[in-house]
Amino acid sequence: MAKLEQRKRKKFSKLDIVTFIIMTILVILIIVPFWSAIVISFSTNEYYINHRFSLWPGDFTLANYIALFSRGDGLLTAYGNTIWVSVIGTVGGMVVMTMAAYVFSRRFPGRRILFMITIFSMYFGGGLVPTYLNLKNLHLLNTHTGVIMLTLVSVSHIIIIMKGFEAVPKELEEAAKIDGAHDFQVFWKVMLPMNKPTLATYALFTFVDLWNNWYWPMLILTDSDKNLLQVYLRSIVNSASKMSGMAEGSGMGSFSMGIQMACILVVILPVMLIYPYVQKYFVKGIYVGSVKM
Repeated sequence: MAKLEQRKRKKFSKLDIVTFIIMTILVILIIVPFWSAIVISFSTNEYYINHRFSLWPGDFTLANYIALFSRGDGLLTAYGNTIWVSVIGTVGGMVVMTMAAYVFSRRFPGRRILFMITIFSMYFGGGLVPTYLNLKNLHLLNTHTGVIMLTLVSVSHIIIIMKGFEAVPKELEEAAKIDGAHDFQVFWKVMLPMNKPTLATYALFTFVDLWNNWYWPMLILTDSDKNLLQVYLRSIVNSASKMSGMAEGSGMGSFSMGIQMACILVVILPVMLIYPYVQKYFVKGIYVGSVKM
């Protein structure tokens, strides 16, 4: 029995212990700020001043959320715009990137040159001013189409998805062609089903990138009714102190930091709801797509 216990103890090496400690610290560093945001958003100003670090909301209140939604329909409009841009951008981006990845996974004349040009664009962009002028000439300023076009393609995603297509056994493709399938049918009925984990993973990456996008929307969207959520969040953070004073004057009892934390939680809620459904694809998708890198 003593020898058996010693063998069980030997399973955990020093590297395992160090890794466990590091991962535990990282988990704490992620969870604590997130939980702190929840606590602050449901607390009153007085409780927050007296208890800056609390594990549970004191004097539980919804005043911060009431103050957040009391600005009219701006938040709901930004929410709708962001959902629209994120969904359409994700669908359009995955269509473009999967088709490009499939083409690059095939052999054809000039493939290497075209692929190197694509890689070059990943490291060297056109620049802020030329991109803005192109959008202006194409009449895409102050449009959601312009925002989607700027984030439609990710070269790094194309490369990973391409590697996933290349990992599919050639025998499956040959069998499909023997049965009379043409290239698009091979792509649709063989390649895509065989790479569901990879596609689900990078669809989530694309969605999150679009959901968190604020820089270009801030530059090209001028109408308030076309605002996206991250730009709206920035305006709330900048004006939270004014909102707090208005709310306190009306007896609502909200405060600046509470409103900011409430807004942050409202913004990240959709991603938190989507992630559990694609989590099972995450590790497998990244591994399958990068195994041949």
